[in-house]
Amino acid sequence: MISKSGQSAKALRSCFLDFDPDRSDRPAVALRLDFSDYQAEVRQHQHRQGQLILALHGAVTCTAANGLWIVPPDCGVWIPGGVPHNNQATPNALLTYLFVEPEAASLPGECCTLSVSPMLREMILRLADAPDSYAPDDHVGRLVRVLLDELALMPRDGLKLPVSSHPKIAAITSALSGNPGDRRTVGEWAAHVAMSERSLKRLMVQETGLSFGRWRRQLHLVIALRELASGATVQKVSSDLGYESPTAFIVMFKKALGVTPTRYFAT
Repeated sequence: MISKSGQSAKALRSCFLDFDPDRSDRPAVALRLDFSDYQAEVRQHQHRQGQLILALHGAVTCTAANGLWIVPPDCGVWIPGGVPHNNQATPNALLTYLFVEPEAASLPGECCTLSVSPMLREMILRLADAPDSYAPDDHVGRLVRVLLDELALMPRDGLKLPVSSHPKIAAITSALSGNPGDRRTVGEWAAHVAMSERSLKRLMVQETGLSFGRWRRQLHLVIALRELASGATVQKVSSDLGYESPTAFIVMFKKALGVTPTRYFAT
């Protein structure tokens, strides 16, 4: 449901179905969604406005522009206006959507994951509770100006998995997404998709920009973040991903993100 103060679940759901951010002429508007009361997948769509998807709890994966982004708590994925995308939220996800008018802020021209400071997070939540019909110079209008200035300063994060529509790569992506603990070597995957190992290695770099090993580690990281944000234990995630021990998984996680899973989700 969409969380607006004082509204029932039925009213909130009706509000979401009627809400069209592209009809707004304000520099930015925001709303909250609780996926325990709403379907977990938003199919492919696009907006005239840019969109920041902010995870307050749980996580969401967003597929757009030949990439898959994971949005764990206190991060956001930025999607420029006009870019087709779909979102898949974990059942426990609490999200806030921020829609930004084109040219209202100096934001990236491509999809990316942004770190979100505690102050920016609170400003976005305040906007989600405010009327959408604010005036440029009233309290909310001034808040929005500062919010957009802060958003433009947020650093990018590296939580992207490059994806490809090439049938061979798409087949491997589908298989590993369904069974991420599959530890077949690149040579075994090459045989699976009827290619030579050399050709698959070359195709993987051509289509994703990463070697097969780096691409699979990034897939594991995306899946791990999604599952940990859903409440899964480190032991379960490490086992599902095929690691020999939780320690081996923690080493991979820390090497990629600089902290252990426990510290990552405590920040």
